[in-house]
Amino acid sequence: MPFPRHRFAVNLSMLFTGLPLLERPAAAAAAGFGAVEMWWPWPETPTPPDRELDALRAALDDAGTRLVGLNFYAGRLPGPDRGALSVPGVESARFRANLAVAAGFAASLGCTALNALYGNRVAGADPRAQDALALENLVRAAEAADRVGAQVLIEALNPAESPAYPLTGSSAAVAVVDEVNKASGLGNARFLMDLYHLATAGEDLPAAIAAHGGTCGHVQLADAPGRGHPGTGALDVPDLLSRLDEAGYGGWVGLEYRGGGASGAGVFDWLDEL
Repeated sequence: MPFPRHRFAVNLSMLFTGLPLLERPAAAAAAGFGAVEMWWPWPETPTPPDRELDALRAALDDAGTRLVGLNFYAGRLPGPDRGALSVPGVESARFRANLAVAAGFAASLGCTALNALYGNRVAGADPRAQDALALENLVRAAEAADRVGAQVLIEALNPAESPAYPLTGSSAAVAVVDEVNKASGLGNARFLMDLYHLATAGEDLPAAIAAHGGTCGHVQLADAPGRGHPGTGALDVPDLLSRLDEAGYGGWVGLEYRGGGASGAGVFDWLDEL
């Protein structure tokens, strides 16, 4: 059967959210997972005090959980923001200030996947200027990631929930990936294939997997509609996982869905049925 349990990573920004952040790695381990991912845990600052970085690192180490995916600073997430790197002014500067911090934290835990959310269109700003700023900052991100042996991930979201986010399909995100790799010369930018966002955007998931499953850098999963655990929506998750295997994807699948409260009760039962 494809995708045994050890290939899934729990997203600690979406699951076990009834617990304080520092208790979530142990909860993931107790649920049988050895790998986790997360959004940038300090949405209010790109440069948290060392003591906070140290405390989270210790919580992950003590739980025996491996960090396999981390967002760069992305603004207020959850909240109205969808990234900072294409947003002129203060937010772009905050993204740049975060690069070395996020890359260094990831490297200290053996994490090699850093997600760089593109950011929303800004009213009154020239979209072409935002895209130029995005490319400049993504090249900086690729350089920071390369210094620690990591990849930069570029994600498509869905227009229903993120109407101001310009990358709302796999082709748009992959085009940016190609542009970054050409501009940086490093080749370490990869597409983050979030099956929930692509499905909600109306994309043909089997076609997207066939086109990009063998070359994407990371996969995330939730059922659609609703962004709950598999079985709560309309997606044939076992079939999609099989298609990813057939396409040659051998990486992690992040469980980035809602539910389960502090205990995660019930939201992982579907894995036992695979």
